[in-house]
Amino acid sequence: MSRLTEMGKAAKEASFVLAGLKAPEKNKALIASAEALEKNMDKVLAANKTDVDTAVENGIKGAFIDRLTLNEKRIKEMADGLRDVARLDDPIGEVLWMKTLDNGLKIGQKRVPMGVIGIIFEARPNVTADAFGLCLKAGSAVMLRGGKEAFNSNRTIVEIFREALENIGLPKDCVQVVEDTSRETATEMMRLNGYIDVLIPRGGAGLIQSVVQNSTVPVIETGTGNCHTYVDESADLDMAVNIVINAKTQRPGVCNACESLLVHEKVADKFIPMVTKALKERKVEIRGDESFEKAGAVPASEEDWGTEYNDLIISARVVKDIDEAIEHIRKYSTGHSECIVTENYTNAQRFLDEVDAAAVYVNASTRFTDGGQFGFGAEIGISTQKLHARGPMGLKEITTTKYIIYGNGQIRQ
Repeated sequence: MSRLTEMGKAAKEASFVLAGLKAPEKNKALIASAEALEKNMDKVLAANKTDVDTAVENGIKGAFIDRLTLNEKRIKEMADGLRDVARLDDPIGEVLWMKTLDNGLKIGQKRVPMGVIGIIFEARPNVTADAFGLCLKAGSAVMLRGGKEAFNSNRTIVEIFREALENIGLPKDCVQVVEDTSRETATEMMRLNGYIDVLIPRGGAGLIQSVVQNSTVPVIETGTGNCHTYVDESADLDMAVNIVINAKTQRPGVCNACESLLVHEKVADKFIPMVTKALKERKVEIRGDESFEKAGAVPASEEDWGTEYNDLIISARVVKDIDEAIEHIRKYSTGHSECIVTENYTNAQRFLDEVDAAAVYVNASTRFTDGGQFGFGAEIGISTQKLHARGPMGLKEITTTKYIIYGNGQIRQ
């Protein structure tokens, strides 16, 4: 039996215990884990420094380092995220509906845990805490396989959680980290049927497609974010600048950051200088069409329109109307988050109705596509697929259902 199979077996056993816990017991575990994380902050920071230093030595820089780096504020946010999940209603046991059939059978649908959830992710140690907290509250054990760049951070955080669980009498194998970060182990994890009930990849397009294409375990596909902001002819231009700047620069290395800007031709002459100035002040490289080139942008290639940069880079072009904006988005969008800035009600409704994405905004930054911002506590990822879950995946999205039937002796004729 391989090490990964042993872990899967242990996770399955732990999941049976978790499935029987009531909300107060799960909340106690989450709060204990939050306190343990804060108590051991120095240990986490030391492990993370090792990861960051190694990454820098290997020539990694920019947004990747930002995603990898932890500080006291981010660790406190991770702990607070666990407390937020503890405050959420427990979805397990919720009866979604119940009815009586003509033959007297009472049939309904009840929300239950998935069992064991596997998560393969890249260099974001905060995912470790988010995934653990949500899976525990949803009654499922979790197996985490992070990228090698965050290995020390992830292992330390999971060790802290395992000790906290053991201290209150729960199985420490409710959460495990796969310490072998090789590609072979990732592939084995993708095929751990019978132990892992669902697999969720979080990371870049390469990772996500590898899991989708190679996994025999069912996959919930989290998507890359080539997110657009379209500035309509009726837009409040000052508002539009603020939205673009926030969506692009507030945290450029995340999937809900704006990667592409579309501007209606009737406001282009006035808006382009405004937004170009604001972007350049924040050291954003603009890759644009001819209209933006005149304002100092780098010429955009066809590839730029479909690129998720995860960096201080944005593609930009002028469109003749909302129809061309929607057509462009349909061609290049990854179905994550799209925004229109407009004061025109009809155009706002058209955009909401005709743009196919997990989240569609009117006059607000795409950066809000986040489980915490949506009131879900933490999130397990942003699903861009259409089956089972779409958008930020909170507690309900990582549960399943079963039918419950009450009879009094009925037999089928």
